[in-house]
Amino acid sequence: MRLSDLTTLRLGGEIRKLVEARSADEVIEAVAAADAAEEPLLVLGGGSNLVASDEPFAGTVVLLRDPEEPPLLDATCEVGASGEPDGIPVDPAELTPLDPTCGGAIVEYFAGVNWDRAVRYAVAREMVGIEALSGIPGSVGATPIQNVGAYGQEVAATISRVRTWDREQNAVRTFFAADCGFAYRDSIFKRTRYSGAAPSATGRYVVLSVTFQHTLGDRSAPIRYSQLADALGVEVGERAPMGEVREAVLAIRGSKGMVLDPGDHDTWSAGSFFTNPILTAEDAERLPADAPRYDAGEDRIKTSAAWLISHAGIERGHAVGERAAVSGKHSLALTNRGGASSADLVTLAHDVQSRVQESFGIHLEPEPVRLGLEL
Repeated sequence: MRLSDLTTLRLGGEIRKLVEARSADEVIEAVAAADAAEEPLLVLGGGSNLVASDEPFAGTVVLLRDPEEPPLLDATCEVGASGEPDGIPVDPAELTPLDPTCGGAIVEYFAGVNWDRAVRYAVAREMVGIEALSGIPGSVGATPIQNVGAYGQEVAATISRVRTWDREQNAVRTFFAADCGFAYRDSIFKRTRYSGAAPSATGRYVVLSVTFQHTLGDRSAPIRYSQLADALGVEVGERAPMGEVREAVLAIRGSKGMVLDPGDHDTWSAGSFFTNPILTAEDAERLPADAPRYDAGEDRIKTSAAWLISHAGIERGHAVGERAAVSGKHSLALTNRGGASSADLVTLAHDVQSRVQESFGIHLEPEPVRLGLEL
């Protein structure tokens, strides 16, 4: 088995040992065994946020699998006498309704649950707050690490707690939202490295489960993203039916090659490859007048990485060689056109970074996790 078989970029070398885990106990057992043996460790979910070297991985990969069981619904809301259905259905008619007088719902998912399956479940049950995150590939456990966000929503707004395995204390540790250190595409889980003897591609805290707290309703959270608002025919700040929001997001993502399709090389990517730069007000002043600017708080300005790339003269489809290229649908995605190596991808990423640096004096920071690569 190769990591290229498990990642959406189709990159990565031979795996020495692969362990599949469908429960928190199985994750703990596999991680603890690898650490006790002082082996390199990689905990992998959907493989949608990893850029891996083609060199063999001389350690253990713990692959989280979706158990395809219903999530745990807290007693904050009654679910009715019939209890939860098997799996996470698409049709709301199959669901036992929540108590309409209830103010909210708390739902816990195992880290290996497919993220879009969790979103689909929330929309079907009229649990508000993650509907604009539809179509994002990967697993639930990855979402707090990156503080996953899109189209005006971030998971930090609805996560109430994250249950983890602390590899240094060999104990389960629960982080409540205020302790997670959430920031733009960042968290304590991403920042805290493991200090054990063996080199590790996974941090100190391995996510076991994530709990979300939702308000209830048939309309979405306020729409914060202008492109999504336009697609829905509403003003920014207004709400829309959640099912319509999900469908609009899936359509927008699909048009950008951001919904996985094995037959479409524009989706052979790690999603948005670079984060949007957060600048000081002084640095933002040096941008061209028409460059996007968004208030990022604390006298910081966020600008658009996609705008910087396209205005640095990099067209969609831009390639260095024949096997790795900027997506033909979205300038922020770097793609494998078939048969690409990790070196091909790194060369392309460096080319994009250098052109933006030369044009605007801004370094683009890669968003995906890197394994055995310098970017």
